[in-house]
Amino acid sequence: MKQRTLITTVAMGLLVIAALGVVFTRPRTREAVSDTRVMMDTSIEMRIYGSKRDLEAAFRRVQELDNLMSRTRKGSDIYRVNQEAGRSWVKVSADTFYVIETALRFAELTGGLFDPTVTPLVELWGIGTENPQIPDQEAIDRAKALIDYRNVELDQAGRRVRLTQPGMGLDLGAIGKGYAADSVAQLLRERGVKSALLNLGGNVLVIGGKPDGSPWRIGIQDPFAARGTHVTVLEVRDISIVTSGPYERFFIRNGKRYHHILNPETGYPAETGLASVSIITPASTTADALSTSVFLLGVEKGLALLEELENVEGMLITNDRKVYLTSGLKGQVKSLAKGFEFGD
Repeated sequence: MKQRTLITTVAMGLLVIAALGVVFTRPRTREAVSDTRVMMDTSIEMRIYGSKRDLEAAFRRVQELDNLMSRTRKGSDIYRVNQEAGRSWVKVSADTFYVIETALRFAELTGGLFDPTVTPLVELWGIGTENPQIPDQEAIDRAKALIDYRNVELDQAGRRVRLTQPGMGLDLGAIGKGYAADSVAQLLRERGVKSALLNLGGNVLVIGGKPDGSPWRIGIQDPFAARGTHVTVLEVRDISIVTSGPYERFFIRNGKRYHHILNPETGYPAETGLASVSIITPASTTADALSTSVFLLGVEKGLALLEELENVEGMLITNDRKVYLTSGLKGQVKSLAKGFEFGD
């Protein structure tokens, strides 16, 4: 039996922090320390019921991981691995090795739809950069030929990584922020923090509940509306909620929207009928990878995958505004914003 995540739906109309898609009321028992900074190519907000030193340590940890796993930062582990594609083994940090290893497991789980070697396509399309483009089919075919997670070799004993083909490249963008959230949460717990809300560019993780004993209230973003508009609101403790969708990064050309979630099989932005996928599970690394994986799989296959996993729940919103829930969420999410309805 799937374990049911402890989540309940609450009434709308609470105080909204629009930049986060997070809803909460101010606790009375203790003041929080908080800050927002740009790291990992996104806006990161942390609200910690602890000390300023805890907050600074948390941001330092994110920066450390960004320095290791950024695809574009010269000298990072991923940059060095990509530079040596088709040639040499590269020794990497324990953090980077773990994330690559985990990404490869999700690649296998999805039959390669989630593939951390998607870099050639990412760079070809340039979505999210100043100069996105619609590549010609020949260029897409060349890029696709370089994408295959099975061509990533790992040396466990030496903690080394090698890409077997020249031109290959790793991109941990679909899993790295989740790992950073988990890593920060572990650090804060070790420092004695009992209550915190972390938001790494839409990767939300909460430690405990609020200091006054009430749960955190997290809004599920309406993929068709401005940031901070919610389809529903969940009450949660000690959980991560990660949402992926085509509304996050895209460009429009000749009236057509091209988004950043690329299908390595077609070489184009995924068209699965989904507008967003939210994954609810304790590990943000898992939630991050699954949100992209399920988006690529589509409703039927995505829900089937989630039902096989323990302590993982999901909310899938389609382009026709239907909301599909995993079995552990059914009966707990009882109300939706106007214009949405539950799918069969």
